[in-house]
Amino acid sequence: MLTRRGMLGSVCKQCLGFSALTQAPLALSQTSSEPAANSAPALPGRFERPGIDTEEGGLWGMMDREEAKLRRSPFVIRDLALTKYVQDIACRLAADHCPDVRVHLVRTPLFNASMAPNGMMQVWSGLLLRVENEAQLAAILGHEIGHYLERHTLERLRDMKNRAAFAQVIGMFGVVGALGQLGVLSGMSAFSREQETSADRAGMRLMQSAGYDGQQAARVWDNLIGELKIRGGEKAGSRSPLLASHPPAATRRDDLMRLAGDKSGETGTTEFQKATALHKMTWLQDEIKRGQYEESLVLFDRLIGQNPADAQTLFARGEVYRQRDDKDDPQLSIEDLSRAARLGNPPVEVFRSLGLIYKKQQDTTLALQAFERYLAAAPEAADASLIKNYITDLTP
Repeated sequence: MLTRRGMLGSVCKQCLGFSALTQAPLALSQTSSEPAANSAPALPGRFERPGIDTEEGGLWGMMDREEAKLRRSPFVIRDLALTKYVQDIACRLAADHCPDVRVHLVRTPLFNASMAPNGMMQVWSGLLLRVENEAQLAAILGHEIGHYLERHTLERLRDMKNRAAFAQVIGMFGVVGALGQLGVLSGMSAFSREQETSADRAGMRLMQSAGYDGQQAARVWDNLIGELKIRGGEKAGSRSPLLASHPPAATRRDDLMRLAGDKSGETGTTEFQKATALHKMTWLQDEIKRGQYEESLVLFDRLIGQNPADAQTLFARGEVYRQRDDKDDPQLSIEDLSRAARLGNPPVEVFRSLGLIYKKQQDTTLALQAFERYLAAAPEAADASLIKNYITDLTP
């Protein structure tokens, strides 16, 4: 499922984490002329579960059933430590609402987070791969929690309930659960720029009240647009069905920086890297499988620019070059993979990829050396038999 290039490419444009409808703003959504928050926003009290015989109760019940399905999904990341880490950030933002927020991490290589009216929050692995620190993650979670506190998702579900598409979308939940149910719902809707601007204000106040560096929210937006521009050009924001309803891409970064003001805060870079380190290689490989090579190269260039000695991302970029196989790609791939191989404890996949390139170039000696290093490091690899056959065919 993760290798279906066309579907994932389409969904990726729809789901970018900044999703939901803004209704009547609470105190946590300041007006655009106000300065950045310097004190904790006034939050509504915890929500009481509505009666099952009410429309709202029925919608909550529907989301409860979908959450039960999600818990059984093979795409859920079952890492208690990582889940607790993200849950703790959500609780730091949600304050008294913490007991009602339940975080589910989903292995899907797209940038998205969403929250249901019953407190179910999904965070996708594509988001965790792309954010650079804890503050950037908090910016997105705060945005979604703001929608929850203002009951925006509930209003969206009510609106869709009166549309013909509602039954069809709900019927897809069993299949789309791994892709994030509410992310797909939000991706089918168009949201006004005023509504998304209000959501940005809510998220900024929540993250700053929790002690995070609000300027990191602008960095998230910059990075996302950088990926989209590689194929969509300077008008990528207006061409994307979801982003077309967001504030103009050219001004949103400035708006977020203005909201952040000069107030400093935590970034949590080391903590974030430590929490996600165990899964990074898997997420990089999932990103490669998307088949959106140009977008992936923008992401990998950025990650390597931050850490030139990142052997895992060097492998990922080299593998994208190998698979894309344009005019200069084989040499670029060899350069990245060779750099990764020279670093301490490189991913074992580096040697398999080098072997495949040298085999295609008919460089028997280097291909054999790479394949033998791969098998020595991973004798029980799933493709070990195939690699042994390559070695047999290449041996004089």
